[in-house]
Amino acid sequence: MPVSRPVDGSPAAQSVTLPFEFASVGVARRRMARELRAAGLPEPVRADVLVVLSELLGNAVRHARPLDGGSVEVLWRVHAEEVELAVVDGGAVTHPRAERPPFASLSGRGLGIVDALAGSWGVEGAGSSRQLVWAVIHVGHRRAE
Repeated sequence: MPVSRPVDGSPAAQSVTLPFEFASVGVARRRMARELRAAGLPEPVRADVLVVLSELLGNAVRHARPLDGGSVEVLWRVHAEEVELAVVDGGAVTHPRAERPPFASLSGRGLGIVDALAGSWGVEGAGSSRQLVWAVIHVGHRRAE
């Protein structure tokens, strides 16, 4: 069971509001990659953070509704020991959860990947008009090796 620890959008957190479309995944990845490099995080950690970001944002666009104004919000905070990130959307009909799809399935592995790479992750406000899916990636170790 993930421990509840969302990025709260306080002034120390960074955020960007993007159009609710798949092209926003690349925009968010490029911005996050620059910040992670500037923070001096090791390449394997940067790669894990970018995969988790891609999965959370891609899932939001694929399965949820946009926020008012047709947007999605990405929040993050970079610390020396961990990176916190979250995606805020307009909620979905189903509650986000990690699944084990059949081997031949073409989708359904996203939150399983997040679960493998993040130290913890969770959902706040599931089913509401402001759903936040968050993850914390630890710098000191990798879970999936």
